[in-house]
Amino acid sequence: MKYFGIERVAEPLGTIPPTAWRLDNSKNIGPGEIRVSVEVIKLEGDNFNQICSDCQFSESRIKERIMTIISKRGKLQNPYTESSGIMAGTIEEIYGDCKEGFKAGDRIISLASISGFPMHIDSIDKIDYNYGEIWCSGYAIIFESSQIAKRPEDIDIRPLLCALDEEGSLLDLRDVITEKKPERVAIVGSNLIENLLYAQLLRCYGGGDVRIVSAMDMDALAYINKKEFEKTFDGLINRVYFVDMSRPVNAVEQICREEKEEYMDAIIDLEDIKGAETISALLVRNKGFLFHAGVRKNYFQSLLAIDCLGKEVTSYALDGYAEKAYDFAAELTRQLAEKLEEINTILSHRSRRSIALHSARVKNEDREPQKVEDFVYMSPVTADLIDTVMNVAKYDCNVIIQGETGVGKEKILDILHRNSPRKGKPCIKINCATIQENLAESEFFGYEKGSFTGAQATGKAGYFEIANNGTLFLDEIGSLPLAMQSKLLRVLQESSYYRVGGTEQKTVNVRVICANNISLKKLVDEGKFREDLYYRLNICMIEVPPLRRRKEDIACLAENFIKHYSEKYGIEKHFTIDALDRLCEYHWPGNVRELENTVHRLYITEKSEFIDEYTVDDLLNDTFYDDVMVDVKKEFKSGTALDFSRIMEDQEKKLIAYALKKEKTTRKAAELLNIPQPTLARKKVKYGL
Repeated sequence: MKYFGIERVAEPLGTIPPTAWRLDNSKNIGPGEIRVSVEVIKLEGDNFNQICSDCQFSESRIKERIMTIISKRGKLQNPYTESSGIMAGTIEEIYGDCKEGFKAGDRIISLASISGFPMHIDSIDKIDYNYGEIWCSGYAIIFESSQIAKRPEDIDIRPLLCALDEEGSLLDLRDVITEKKPERVAIVGSNLIENLLYAQLLRCYGGGDVRIVSAMDMDALAYINKKEFEKTFDGLINRVYFVDMSRPVNAVEQICREEKEEYMDAIIDLEDIKGAETISALLVRNKGFLFHAGVRKNYFQSLLAIDCLGKEVTSYALDGYAEKAYDFAAELTRQLAEKLEEINTILSHRSRRSIALHSARVKNEDREPQKVEDFVYMSPVTADLIDTVMNVAKYDCNVIIQGETGVGKEKILDILHRNSPRKGKPCIKINCATIQENLAESEFFGYEKGSFTGAQATGKAGYFEIANNGTLFLDEIGSLPLAMQSKLLRVLQESSYYRVGGTEQKTVNVRVICANNISLKKLVDEGKFREDLYYRLNICMIEVPPLRRRKEDIACLAENFIKHYSEKYGIEKHFTIDALDRLCEYHWPGNVRELENTVHRLYITEKSEFIDEYTVDDLLNDTFYDDVMVDVKKEFKSGTALDFSRIMEDQEKKLIAYALKKEKTTRKAAELLNIPQPTLARKKVKYGL
């Protein structure tokens, strides 16, 4: 038996390198081993997407994560997906003659997964998001049994590695297509390189009359220039449909209307986005063929959907190394050399953030938007918050919810109440800032009939009485006068009180949850809030972070809001990915409340189905300019003498900030304001912009 690295297993002993947790990645080689200087690694799709999404597409964090995996495991195998990739590099040293036909200095490519290769990386120089590749320096130990090939010098290594990652699938599909000769085939997937490879295969081996259509997720429109795309795929794909894969039934109806045919003979499913499996199952005809480029690509979900539809469909899970697949993949890449160059041009328009927002939709349970009741989130920061809230809800104690205006403190209250032992009981919400000081006591504790002029003849129950056995939410509690704070403290201590004008003591059982947009501890330090009341309330403190600290939530919130307004008004609209990009870049001083208001305005003002980045930019910049004018109005309403010089400086600073935000460069900003560029640059420095 050829040597396959058993001595390199560090733990657990008795396993083989691909299934071991940790390998010995020491540099010195022994019998049956070869050391290769690593140049580039093509990560498998699920592996790359999981790492990027978990690191929020921060390049430094992605590099750190990859280096951490290798340092802990001695190999590059993602512990969450248990997948790895393939690599290209140069042979540094061969022990003896264990690999016939190869010598030191040969540039080689691994033809099978590197999950069993001991590896050490010194540095990661570049991450190619379009191809899912990392360019690095370091070494890997490969074995006598490892499948490798000499790297051809006439082919761009980037698409070649993508083709090799699919090599087993491509070869298997070629054989089936050659035998079955389907007349209509749909490729379901948004990866342009994969679309190109499979379309070329179909043209070569599917017969001259085969009709090929592609179903791509509409988010691809954010970075695809349609004219460039149609030119590149001309002669390969007959028609491309951009569909909302999250609504598969609507997507299939759209395709069927145009195709004049209800079903396809064969489907090639390349997509991991949820909904693609249903599109594939709906589009394929009875007794047709369904090809999955890897079992992770919704394979089992597609089978369930097909069973539900009552179809008899032959399914293929195309994956793994296949003999002679390398030559086939290399030749396919050579045939597509010109079109691959055009694809590179298209992909050059694709920003990292666009990839991030698209990949966040990839089927990865840890990165999908989460929902607790009507509270939608995706950020790890918010996930920690929800875990805390769900834990605190179980305990019948007083709680302070702290956070800026608009962050969603009332939403947190609702989750607390609905998951508490008091669910089903009253939850009374009071904004303390709206209560007049002279009426505060009667509002909280109620009053007896005739207790003061204007009192109701029958008397009135107060907030505590109405909330008895339930929850009383006191929003903006910091605005209560000190005298009212002392009375509130007494009822919290004794669970009893007297109505205004009453002599009968009333006993209540109320859970008090309060909120404030300014730290109550800060108000205590300033003498504006009673310290004893603060400690009575502060059994548990829940801090709701501002939206700028949980930016991953912005995209899913915006999409949730646009869906809500689409249903409310009966006209469906969507954000492009670049539009979501702009929303994510904005600082949102008004937090979620401001975001919802902005989405509502964008929905109303945009006439087309898609809301793009230009519409978002215009609205956000207009809002910024409006804020400049509002400041002046406030100055006039204040009733005090105006400081003309200060006001003018404030306006100048904000106008320059507005121009820089809108135009991005000092030259264009200066042109917008009709002032010399050196003047704008000098004022930019002056105001620290």
